[in-house]
Amino acid sequence: MTYQGIERLLPRFLRRYVLHFESSIDDSLESFAASLAAGARVLDAGSGEQVHAKYFTRNRYIGVDMAVGNAAWDYGKLDAVADLTALPFREGCFDACINIVTLEHVCEPALALWEIQRTLSPGGRLLLIVPHEWEVHQSPHDYFRYTRHGVAYLLRKAGFDDFAIEPVGGYFRLCARRLLNGLQFFPGPWFFVAAVFLAPPALVLPWFDSLDRERNFTLGYICTAKKRS
Repeated sequence: MTYQGIERLLPRFLRRYVLHFESSIDDSLESFAASLAAGARVLDAGSGEQVHAKYFTRNRYIGVDMAVGNAAWDYGKLDAVADLTALPFREGCFDACINIVTLEHVCEPALALWEIQRTLSPGGRLLLIVPHEWEVHQSPHDYFRYTRHGVAYLLRKAGFDDFAIEPVGGYFRLCARRLLNGLQFFPGPWFFVAAVFLAPPALVLPWFDSLDRERNFTLGYICTAKKRS
């Protein structure tokens, strides 16, 4: 049994508790989509397998990706294969954009955000989610991690304002997640032995997360912003 296999077997309420970051992403996408007008043009910049398309059935959803992040993924449903630093869309053609845990895979994140801003109409909205404390993934296409100050700098430089940057959990949720990540190092029957020691504290630690009020220890940030009118 693998860590990913255990994830799939968890009941929904426990999955939301254990996988707090992923659940927060889902909630943010659902809320963002619900706030858009029917028929709004939405760009998913770095859409991968377009798993977020399900939230935008009321909208004109367009997914774009370089299609190099994961060799096992199916990129066949992409609307466009392109570099986020050179989007093949005219200026101001989208009402909103999402960029979900993708900016760390872009060599020139400032340029990518500028391109996203260029394709948004005045007042167009952005939902940006970035990692802060996260393992290396999709090697070798993994370049950056972001602080709240770095995100604010990049958004401001790219022409966005009216932005909010919210950390997803604090120190104790981070520790809990890292304990569960540790299960991947124990193959076969050792997985269950390790789970006996690692899973109980991982389930208890999130209860103390309110103690970290500054949230400087966090898995990542959920950010919203608007293009300057």
